[in-house]
Amino acid sequence: MMQRKSHLDSLAMTLLVACCAFWGFQQILIKLASRDMPPLWQASVRMAGATALLMLWCRWRGVRLFERDGSLRAGLWVGLLFAAEFCMIYLGLQHTAASRLTVFLYTSPFWVALLLPLFVRAERLRGLQWAGLALAFGAVALAFGEGFVHASAPGQWRGDVMGLAAGMFWGLTTVAIRTTRVAQVSAEKSLFYQLGVTSLVCPLLSLALGERWGWDYSALSWASVALQTVVGAFASYLAWMWMLRHYPATQMSSFTFLTPLFALMFGVLLLDEPLSLRLLLALAGVAIGIVLVNRRRAVPTR
Repeated sequence: MMQRKSHLDSLAMTLLVACCAFWGFQQILIKLASRDMPPLWQASVRMAGATALLMLWCRWRGVRLFERDGSLRAGLWVGLLFAAEFCMIYLGLQHTAASRLTVFLYTSPFWVALLLPLFVRAERLRGLQWAGLALAFGAVALAFGEGFVHASAPGQWRGDVMGLAAGMFWGLTTVAIRTTRVAQVSAEKSLFYQLGVTSLVCPLLSLALGERWGWDYSALSWASVALQTVVGAFASYLAWMWMLRHYPATQMSSFTFLTPLFALMFGVLLLDEPLSLRLLLALAGVAIGIVLVNRRRAVPTR
């Protein structure tokens, strides 16, 4: 029987910080590859490669992916939600600035905190934890505030709506994983549903948008896609699925606010972008918010 924990321990926190750090770095990798590789084609190659790696991993570990366990319908639903999130991100970036879309994307923890307790009573947040969630989100909005002050692209509202939709789909994916038969399958099979469906959806959308497919790209682009595939879509997502099976999803979601701030920090370290007071204040705000969200309850939940 799988044992769930009521709070995040040091292992979970270490894995979460490591995942968020790479996801922040991954934004730089995507930008580098997008210079000569169409974005949805890039996503298609990445997801297909990660699916192949996952299948090899499962064969080596003896994890059964195709046995009948009653999770197929729920798994396909989870996969469609996961694919919808990525489609909204890539489409939204065509209409709005990355900084704006990032803020809207990280409304995801609010969807988890609002909806998951309706199905799993132990996931409820108290008032102080809600305050921590709001503080962390406000800190992210502060860090990316320049995107709101200076951005005025035509049709920008479309990208903003897609960013909100992406955040909603991310949150719904987490809720679906925790509340359906997918919660009972292995972390590998849960991820297989998501990567497999997205590997089918992204190429179709890429073709519909008229992207040109090819393989003649720079070594830097292929190195970027390789890292996104092996570390991002395979290793880090597998770790996230494993944690969803063992730890509170509402508390885990609060850590995702670190991802956009890690992206800004890598911009400072690798792209010589300026280190601003705004970023330092945002880091402090997110850290305090995470601490508040992960405070243990004074009394156990009935």
